[in-house]
Amino acid sequence: ELPPAFGAGEYQETETREKLLRQTLVNMGFDEAISYSFIDTKFDGVFETVPGLIDENTAEKYITLRDSVIDGAIRMRSTILSGLLDAVRLNFNHNRRDLKLFELGKVFATTRGENPLPNEQESFALVITGGDIDEDRAMPTRELDFYDAKGAVEAALEAAGIVDLEFETIEAKHLRSGQSASISVGDGPIGFVGRLSDEIAATYKLRQPVFLAEVNLQVAMHSPLETPAYRPLTKFPGIVRDVSFVVDRQTTFSSVRNEIVEQNYELCRNLMFVDIYEGKGLTEDERSITVRLGYRSDERTLIEDEIESLHSQIVAIVEQKLGIKVRF
Repeated sequence: ELPPAFGAGEYQETETREKLLRQTLVNMGFDEAISYSFIDTKFDGVFETVPGLIDENTAEKYITLRDSVIDGAIRMRSTILSGLLDAVRLNFNHNRRDLKLFELGKVFATTRGENPLPNEQESFALVITGGDIDEDRAMPTRELDFYDAKGAVEAALEAAGIVDLEFETIEAKHLRSGQSASISVGDGPIGFVGRLSDEIAATYKLRQPVFLAEVNLQVAMHSPLETPAYRPLTKFPGIVRDVSFVVDRQTTFSSVRNEIVEQNYELCRNLMFVDIYEGKGLTEDERSITVRLGYRSDERTLIEDEIESLHSQIVAIVEQKLGIKVRF
């Protein structure tokens, strides 16, 4: 008979959330990869590291092993991407070109002080390339793109309780310009997503677009998991209004959304992106962003006149604050 055990085998604080993240990606068709924590010095400075890992004030940013386990691999990795791209190249060499891979693991960097321990943090990365293969289908239905990678990151982090992600255009050394974005939550950045640059793709001999992302999971999970809140379903119908704004290319959906959210009208319950239009009727520096606003009350049925008045007021403030116009 086994003796009783108390408190043994418990999950650590973030393990349950990481398990949900893994399961979500597996459900989306991803395979989990496990790569070495030791890498070659040739990767020094090749990849942008996740925010919060590297101390730029240190003379030597990377951890060097005195006795390497693998010949030539004397660095402790500062990014998971090098290992994932090795896995992609290996699959390509075996004629497997439709891939969805992810990995959770530790990344390392030096810290300041006398005999300091390395900065060791949990990171999450994924890579996709080729076509999207549906269940029970032998051939891909379409080519994977930037939005597939972005959507996978959002779904995975949301499963782990990390919501309200913000994406902004950035320039990262290992990502192609114009197809890269930073990932932020709360007040600070936690990672990036985008298409692998042509220079790095050439060194790996990857002849098709590769999209990847990496997130500092330790920083992202710093905030505690919020307890779900439940409330009764409303008994009253909602009203939906779409509006298109003519904007310049520097104006993003997030800026339009922020202006609407800041107005904080109680009856405006939902706000979502619908479409971007470029072409006939607009100049080369213009595009049209369409957003959808949902109005609803929990106490009564809304009437057309009050919604028209409220909607017009919201649109007018957005036009004034951002200097944009409605497209009719």
